[in-house]
Amino acid sequence: METLPAIAAPDRSAEIAALARRYRRANGPVMALVNRVGGRLEDRMGSLPDGVKAQIGAVTERALLAAHGLAAQGDRAPDLGRQGPLAAAMVTGALGGAGGIATSVAELPVTITVILHAIRRAAREAGYDPDDPAIRAECLRVFSAGSPLAQDDGVNTSFLSARLTVTGPALGQVIATVAPRLATAMGQKLATQAVPVLGAVAGAALNAAFLRYYREMAEIRFALLRLAEQHGAEPILAAFSKAVTPPRITKL
Repeated sequence: METLPAIAAPDRSAEIAALARRYRRANGPVMALVNRVGGRLEDRMGSLPDGVKAQIGAVTERALLAAHGLAAQGDRAPDLGRQGPLAAAMVTGALGGAGGIATSVAELPVTITVILHAIRRAAREAGYDPDDPAIRAECLRVFSAGSPLAQDDGVNTSFLSARLTVTGPALGQVIATVAPRLATAMGQKLATQAVPVLGAVAGAALNAAFLRYYREMAEIRFALLRLAEQHGAEPILAAFSKAVTPPRITKL
């Protein structure tokens, strides 16, 4: 009896390479925008009063605690496609930037909710239920992918993690971990849009850039999670890390 040839496992290297290219390109347009606005980001961050920095941290953590419920309510609104959240983010950013530091801080919870709504949509499009406690946690972990204003050549290994069953208290732990990173990113955004005269314009443009960045991170993350479910988290993480890390240049 003739033996049938074994069916080889599908090669996912091309798919992982495409996701890695998306990851590497994700923050390029944001940094270009920051450079156009003018001034060094570090200088603008240093100009924020310590009280404002602390306030950003507290507002961010409270927003993350409430944002899933608010974003879920937005899921029941008419579907305006991919441009709907983008338009909402731009309007929110313009209103926040127009009034200086005070209105920019007040705008942060709305911006976080709008971005999380886009992340939840990315989860749903990947075949996940964003109201599943485990996927709610994964949606929040998207914010740990780094700041779109950070120039980082490496890959954050927490960007891909095994899917876990997460309870309420554990979700709180995720928020406690994610909040400081997101507060730093939001502080960078606020400092950038606080440039005199350009506040409203910079606020709208930065909010659009932040939404695109985190939506891209969400789409990459959930694609990687799907691959991890099929092939195991460790080999997928290793392949993605290798694909996304630029090769080292050695001297001859």
